[in-house]
Amino acid sequence: MDRLGTGLARESGDMERADHPVMPLGDEDEHLVSESKLHASVPDELLALRELDVLYDGEQQVLWTFMRPEGRPSFTPSMLADFEAWQRLIEANFGPDGVPLRYLVLGSRAPGVFCFGGDLKLFKGLIERRDRQGLVRYGHRCCEILHRNINTLDIPMLTVGLVEGAALGGGFEALLSFDYIIAERGATFGLPEIMFGLFPGMGAHALLSRKLGSAMADRLIVSNETYTAEQMYDMGIVHQLAENGEGLETCREFIRKSERRHAGLVHARKAMKVSWNLELEELNRITELWAEAALQLREQDLKVMSRLVAAQGRLAKAA
Repeated sequence: MDRLGTGLARESGDMERADHPVMPLGDEDEHLVSESKLHASVPDELLALRELDVLYDGEQQVLWTFMRPEGRPSFTPSMLADFEAWQRLIEANFGPDGVPLRYLVLGSRAPGVFCFGGDLKLFKGLIERRDRQGLVRYGHRCCEILHRNINTLDIPMLTVGLVEGAALGGGFEALLSFDYIIAERGATFGLPEIMFGLFPGMGAHALLSRKLGSAMADRLIVSNETYTAEQMYDMGIVHQLAENGEGLETCREFIRKSERRHAGLVHARKAMKVSWNLELEELNRITELWAEAALQLREQDLKVMSRLVAAQGRLAKAA
């Protein structure tokens, strides 16, 4: 599982790499030529995203992606831009007519954190400026990314969220859009928005109500509780638990064991989403309600938001 785009043969007549020529291959090694061509089809742009570390495993046909935030581990506008490019490039280059892709995995490089969710610093500024359109625009971007992930970019693959730390707010919401969630036992989950007078506005209501029922979804959304990976497993949100430090290997093992059942699992997930009947319009409308609620926050609510931003910043700096 090496990072692609460096040291791989490109489709050129002389079969040269950037650093030195490649030895000609015999007929018995045609599969290596084919593999090189597949690697060459992975666009360099996908491998050069600023805040997403992308690796392709051609043997198991897995695209591993790890968030690598430049600042606070949140969905900042720059991180959203990377996710939009990531999805666009995967749609254009992978799948039955492109580079084979059976599994798409998202994890995080941020120590102890999967993602803190929405960009609270941005939200605070937009609220203070009474910029409803800015809030809605941000929310709609998140919903579009979420909805495309729910539908696996129209590629017959399984999506896996790998959690090795805290998944809060929008970070938790993002995970709900994956087919499977694998979490280390030390991972935590929560929706803290209610503590500063808001609610999670980019998927939690729509997805949790479908997965758990509206009563349990409401309990998670308004409780301001932090839940363990074991609790999420018991609810059915987390699909597999891993020992601390073994999340990556557990994910690899999950992929190995799923290979024989891949087609059945893919279509079973598709069937479930048909029953959900979750359209982008529903997600966007909830986001618009979220924006309206945000503009009604009081000064003390914004102070709580500022304290959370400062705490996230300290944690990121320490890490």
